[in-house]
Amino acid sequence: MKHDDTDHLIQGVFADDRRTLAKTITLIESALPQHQEKAREIVDRLLPQAGKASRIGITGVPGVGKSTFIESFGMHLIQRGCKVAVLAVDPSSARSGGSILADKTRMEMLSVEKNAFIRPSPSGGTLGGVARKTRETMLVCEAAGFDVILVETVGVGQSETTVASMVDFFLVLMLSGAGDELQGIKKGVLELADAIAVNKADGDNVEKANRARKEYETALHMLTPSSPTWSPPVKTCSALRGRGLDEIWDMIQDHRTRMNTTGEFEKNRRKQAFAWMWSMVDEGLQEWFYENPAVKGRLPDISRRVESGELSPTNAAFQLLSFLNNSRDTG
Repeated sequence: MKHDDTDHLIQGVFADDRRTLAKTITLIESALPQHQEKAREIVDRLLPQAGKASRIGITGVPGVGKSTFIESFGMHLIQRGCKVAVLAVDPSSARSGGSILADKTRMEMLSVEKNAFIRPSPSGGTLGGVARKTRETMLVCEAAGFDVILVETVGVGQSETTVASMVDFFLVLMLSGAGDELQGIKKGVLELADAIAVNKADGDNVEKANRARKEYETALHMLTPSSPTWSPPVKTCSALRGRGLDEIWDMIQDHRTRMNTTGEFEKNRRKQAFAWMWSMVDEGLQEWFYENPAVKGRLPDISRRVESGELSPTNAAFQLLSFLNNSRDTG
């Protein structure tokens, strides 16, 4: 790709030309070294225009109605004058095709809305690779003028922690049946939450949802809040009926105002950028290690000897790392 092409992509992103936006993100997701080089240049040049959006992470227990919530919430924000991008972190997409592709067809209104942009998780690669590409896609969308980025966790476990580390606000969607739900939810997810929203609070379920809200409030009081400025609230909502979405958005804005006042907002963004850099260094070192010819040549034999008990894991690791030292000294 020539320099002129890079300029064309950057100008297209600034103009929010959707074809150019999609093309730029595809370039970022490419594993080809020449594409990666261009992608780094593009991200660097877009960076001054990025960073102004509200970055909101959304996760939820199975069956909570996450797609319906994202569509209703996204449409609600658009009606309030926002431009909304929906991104996904789905480490399973390489194997399963990823559920957001199905979600995109379910988000019928949002997917045709001119002020919305839905991007499936890149298929292929590790959670680290998917997260890196999602972070860079987020910056591209911000440079294109999107002022709310909704980052959805599609996978489970570690992807929740990863998404929480790249957003300003992490919302956990829950169902009513709180007694049972609390048994199943991981304490770690509650510790990440900036707020909990009990969805499907409609019809006969309203009373159950209010009971669940009180139980979740009790559970959250047992945890130490991550910020002295903010104690995670619990709200009820009905994504299907569009109820409670105003309160959720007002709460997210209130959180940002408070964090800005204390300086925590900027501090968290800087911390996230630094953590992102080190995760990239870790990923690069692993790649370098596994691609090293000496390591590649000896790894099967050393693995076999560790498995059979001939060689201790400590000694095996020392030998493998010494190949890197030797190749560096001779290179």
